[in-house]
Order: sequence, then C-alpha cells, then structure tokens
Amino acid sequence: MLMMRSTIASLLAVLAMSSSVYAQSCAGSPVSVQILGSNGPGFNRDRVSAGYLLWTGSQAKMIVDMGGGTHARYSQAGAKFTDLSLMAISHLHPDHTSDLPALMWAGRQSRNDVLPIVGPSGNEGVPSISVFLRRLFDPKEGAFQVLGATMQPASVNTGVVHLEPTAVDVTRTEPTKVFDKDGMVVTALGIPHGNIPALAYRVQTNGVSVVFSTDQTGTNPKFIDFATGANVLVMHMATDMGNSPTHASPAVVGRVAQSAGVGRLVVSHLGQFDLNAAVAELKKSYTGPLTIGADLQCTPVQ
Repeated sequence: MLMMRSTIASLLAVLAMSSSVYAQSCAGSPVSVQILGSNGPGFNRDRVSAGYLLWTGSQAKMIVDMGGGTHARYSQAGAKFTDLSLMAISHLHPDHTSDLPALMWAGRQSRNDVLPIVGPSGNEGVPSISVFLRRLFDPKEGAFQVLGATMQPASVNTGVVHLEPTAVDVTRTEPTKVFDKDGMVVTALGIPHGNIPALAYRVQTNGVSVVFSTDQTGTNPKFIDFATGANVLVMHMATDMGNSPTHASPAVVGRVAQSAGVGRLVVSHLGQFDLNAAVAELKKSYTGPLTIGADLQCTPVQ
C-alpha cells in the first residue's frame, strides 16, 4: 500500500511539473504567433530556449530561431516541416541555433524543394550565416556531414530539402527585404547585442504585422521605427538590470514598445529573476496589452 501511494504521488508530481507546458492550438486564426521556447540561456525545467513560429491559418509558415528544446516543441505544436516557407535566425548564440541540425535531420526527406534560411552577416568574432551553415553541413568538412546534401544544388542531390542561405548586412541602417512570396513579406534590421551581429524581423501578411525583436539593448532608435504600428511585438526580457551591455532592462523594453505604439507586447526569453518585479517595472513605461511568454503559447495577431 505504501509503495502504491508512493507511485501515485510520484506520478502526480510529474503531472504538476509538466502542467505549465501545454500546446495551445494556433488553428482558426488568420495569423498567430506561437512561442516554441520562452527561456533565456540558463537551465529551466519548464522553458526551453528561444524559438517562434508564425502561423497563417493552419500552417506554420516561418520559424524564427531554433534554440535547444525547440525540436521537441515543434512537434508538440503540430507544425509540419513541409509547410515552412522561411527559416530565420536572429544571431548565432547557441540558445538560438543549437536545434537547427535536429530540425534539418528530422525534416530533410519530407520535402525536396528549396527552403530559404536568413541570418546575419559576420564580424571578426562571429561567422556569417552562410559560413556557419557550411561549417555545420559541408559534405566534406562539416560537423554534420550526413546533412551535406542539404547544402548542395537540387540538380546534384534529389529527395532532400535544400537550404538557400541569405546573409543580411547588420550594419545597414535601413531594413532589408529578405522574403516576399505568397502574400508574406519579411524585412530584417540589424540591432545591437554586444559584439554579436543580430537581426530583428518584421513580417507583414494578411493585413497585419509581427515584429520579432530578439536579444538587444534597445538603444537603436531605428528599431522603434522598424517596429512602429506592429500588431504584435515580441521582445526579450533576459535581465532585470539596467546596465547590461547585451540586453534591454524591463524599463527599456517597456519604453521601446510604448514608443513604437504596438498593438500588443509579448515578452519572452525570460531570465532567472523576480518576474513579477520586472513586469511591474516594465508597466511603468508601457501601458498597452501585455502577454508574458510561455512555451507553446499561441497569440492571435489582431
């Protein structure tokens, strides 16, 4: 009897631990944003690393970042690799890219067309997205040579998806159009994230707009112009400090969202600090609708 009670208690504990992570359906909304991972780079049993899906109708058309754990969340979200039109990477920190090989391995034979993948240009300390992909998937020297066919022309290898990389110059002061197909237009803008080249993305589709901010300090005034009027702005709140050289404080996140006049602010990539206090600080500057991000959460874009 005692053993049975112990087993039941253990099962209830597991259910309690997992209850904060559940998939919300994105079907039924013309456009919606789903968070695959809402965590920063630290350990968190309820949150995985950064990743987002942009849904139109019942299809996940765009993925932004693929941090650790997003491979599993992608399946839990019900997304199909065959529906993807664009993969976008904000910057090359591991908590934003480490599950890219896993996603490619899982989906490589489900389609045999070209899949665009966009990311930042490099600098003296960080490779460009094109060099990064070659280092991962080059058929002769890549870390994952087994995926080498994905980097070769379709005329050379058939039966697998072929990545088509585009590197965006992060030093450009004006947005760069990176995708325009099937009613979805995506632009990118370089934003400050310490010495790491980073991109924000703005998606226009079905009469609405979504901006994915990624990690940034919030000190580039061009970003406010870039995000102005967005129906949904996803910003990262990885620190509660005001002097971080890489991340915006809650107060800065709030000021940026308020200045951009967005329809809704979604905060994600959450750090390990007093979240209630950080939200209270954010609300001193931002007075609009606010969503605190969670894994597999789905936000309709209105």
